[in-house]
Amino acid sequence: MEIIIGFTIILAILVIGDTISTATKAVIPSVFVQALLFMVGFWTILPKDIVTTAGFANLSLLAMYLLITHMGTMLDLKQLIDQWKTVVIACAGLVGIILGTMTLGRMVFGSDIAFIATPPLTGGTVATLLMGDAAKAKGLEDLIVLPILVYVGQGFVGYPLTSFMLKREDRRLLNAYRSGAMKRVAVAEESGELEGKFRIFPHVPEKYESNTFMLLRLGFVAMLAYFTSDALNKLLAAAGASFTIHKLVVSLIFGVIASEIGFVEKKTLNKANSFGFLMTALLGYIFADLNRSTPEMVAQLIIPLCGILFFGIIGMYIISFFVGKALGETPAMSFSIAMNALYGFPQNFMLTHESAKSVTEDPDEREFLIENTLPKMLVGGFVTVTIASVIIAGIFIGFL
Repeated sequence: MEIIIGFTIILAILVIGDTISTATKAVIPSVFVQALLFMVGFWTILPKDIVTTAGFANLSLLAMYLLITHMGTMLDLKQLIDQWKTVVIACAGLVGIILGTMTLGRMVFGSDIAFIATPPLTGGTVATLLMGDAAKAKGLEDLIVLPILVYVGQGFVGYPLTSFMLKREDRRLLNAYRSGAMKRVAVAEESGELEGKFRIFPHVPEKYESNTFMLLRLGFVAMLAYFTSDALNKLLAAAGASFTIHKLVVSLIFGVIASEIGFVEKKTLNKANSFGFLMTALLGYIFADLNRSTPEMVAQLIIPLCGILFFGIIGMYIISFFVGKALGETPAMSFSIAMNALYGFPQNFMLTHESAKSVTEDPDEREFLIENTLPKMLVGGFVTVTIASVIIAGIFIGFL
């Protein structure tokens, strides 16, 4: 298959998902439709390697570095510090998952299934791969596919649930905004008040501020984050630590710092007219793992899968509800934060924007909603998928 054919097919699937989501006002999330189309396509007519053939593999890795660093530019230091409640709620959701799967789930389906399925439910690809390798090493041949199936299945539950909860939260925020009870935290960018509060770099003259120069500065920050995380992890390994610091976590932090000191501008990818293409590249690649699923795999493990998902999500909801309430967060937002464990970035970004788009057509109101929900969703995703899930997988491997 020629690269342009694969590229066009993947874009067609993404557009179908977007169209259905828009037509249903996000009742049916785009990522849900896209994942379903990819999975059925891999079972029928799509080549298993279409995502790689279409050139999304390497481009998605580059997009991830740039997008995560870009996300850092959308936060300021005060916002990041203010998100400590989000971190607590996200961790509480993970505790809820573990309690649900390791009590009722373990009782109903047995220890092996509970131990293998829980880490992928708390996070993303890394935890999934770790538990698949662990099952293979222990000779649990019939359970090797379970982590992948959980990874695939959790999104089908998480997308519509998150969409529903986010829209509830957005409607509450919108009513408060329209009544004057709440106002935008950040004023219009043109006023200059969205600049970094600790700017030490002067503004680049407009005639030199090209798209390429903006991308160069963002890429330089992401590169520094990569070298820093690599050096830190070598130090941790030399010290005998059993954990590592993910390079994308460092990229997010460096993005915050770089925008605060004025080295890169706020929302720099939007200004460089590159955000849409990079998001498309990343979104096209995240469905690549669906080529591992088969109808037989789904049929064999459908009952354990549904059971583990049910027990884990119920536990997540209960714990996040009470912890969120204690911290002054609404149940809808608390559950949305916790559910980042089921998908992470970039789905949390897409669902947040999709929800805001579905409840109002006013650009200013949409920005208000996104300003209030996106930072929480992004931090929730990093806490669960990027950091905690890998730690949880490492612990659970020892129990097999």
